[in-house]
Amino acid sequence: MSGVMVITGGGQSGVEAMSAARLQRMFATNLLGAFLCAREAAEEGIRVNCARPGLVHTDLHASGGEPNRIERLHAGIAMKRGGEPEEVARAVLWLLSQEASCTGAILDVTGGR
Repeated sequence: MSGVMVITGGGQSGVEAMSAARLQRMFATNLLGAFLCAREAAEEGIRVNCARPGLVHTDLHASGGEPNRIERLHAGIAMKRGGEPEEVARAVLWLLSQEASCTGAILDVTGGR
């Protein structure tokens, strides 16, 4: 699993360099690794996919951060809300199911950008 904060910087100033480094590492590991593994494993009937959640409402988000942090983060999401852990779980379960006829895919569970 990866996270959308790696790509967007989480909407916070001062994290661009860290996000750039994480993005480089993510592309090197998640994307390339998933694509290479997916091609190789497909011959054995094994699918390799990645779920990449965005803001997910958890106790961690509820208990910390500056005032209005959640509202500010919601403003940058197309659906104007964060996700729930159950939504991410359902996306992962779909990727694991026989209905997901894909390999080498990266499924953004972000509420849109």
